[in-house]
Amino acid sequence: MEYTIDAASKILGRLATEVADLLQGKNDPRFDPARHSGNRVTVRNTDRMRTTGRKSKQKLYRHHSGYPGGLKEESLERLQKRDSRLVLKHAVNGMLPKNRLRALMLKNLTLLKQQS
Repeated sequence: MEYTIDAASKILGRLATEVADLLQGKNDPRFDPARHSGNRVTVRNTDRMRTTGRKSKQKLYRHHSGYPGGLKEESLERLQKRDSRLVLKHAVNGMLPKNRLRALMLKNLTLLKQQS
């Protein structure tokens, strides 16, 4: 099935939970954790989603290049300004099962900055 969600004024974590559940097919009465649901989810207006508290300034996304001194940090606020789709994709990615189906589920996720 195809689902379209408007992210305007929705809270990041609650939105990511909703998207992860739809991608896994948990809303289907025939849900099977070992089967790919085939659900497609499109999220619009990711640039208008919100966070609560002081997360935008305090939450950091880290990755390492593998070289000495290669730790890169970026705050949620800065990443959201750069590309808000990455923030939601990272949150949904962490909520999906860590198995072979994860990549298939993420392929069925389409993120749009603004409504088209």
